[in-house]
Amino acid sequence: MNLAYPLKETAEINGIEYDLDMSFDNILRLFDLLNDNELNDVVKVSIGLEMLIDDRLEDYTIEERANIFIELFKSVVGKEIEESQPVDIEGNPMPTIPDDDKKAYDLVQDAEYIYASFMHNYQIDLFEQQGKLHWDKFKALLNGLSDDTIFGRVVGIRTADLPKGKGSAKERERMRKLKRKFALKEDENERG
Repeated sequence: MNLAYPLKETAEINGIEYDLDMSFDNILRLFDLLNDNELNDVVKVSIGLEMLIDDRLEDYTIEERANIFIELFKSVVGKEIEESQPVDIEGNPMPTIPDDDKKAYDLVQDAEYIYASFMHNYQIDLFEQQGKLHWDKFKALLNGLSDDTIFGRVVGIRTADLPKGKGSAKERERMRKLKRKFALKEDENERG
């Protein structure tokens, strides 16, 4: 996000300008689509293009559509594609959701905390903002949530170090219980 320039609302593909649906709820559904293991890459590309630009670009080959989708995804969602990611039927990399922040929060598992925190911090009802609030604005507001929101407290618990030293056994046990209570489902499998 750069405050000197408008938010990205269009994309040009081979000389044709397309309106982008950059609403936060559409991008969250796009993440769901990309993480759906029951769909093949061709279907993901077609549906993904329709979600972003309301056109499946059926006049293009699947390879061209996949490349367009990857470039759109990279430019509008702003994530770099990793070399270790899955590839489509032509061997082209498919966009994935990086899991950099997954240990601290998950947009799906923490949806209630996020919703309550947006109401608390900004008086924004995210359900009323579906189809309206731009993805980049959503990300900025999410990152700006104060520590006194439920989301801020839960993320703080997940990322806190356990106390060390003499006399901190009770606090260490209290933090362990809180970390278990608020652990992300995927994190539960990683603990021994």
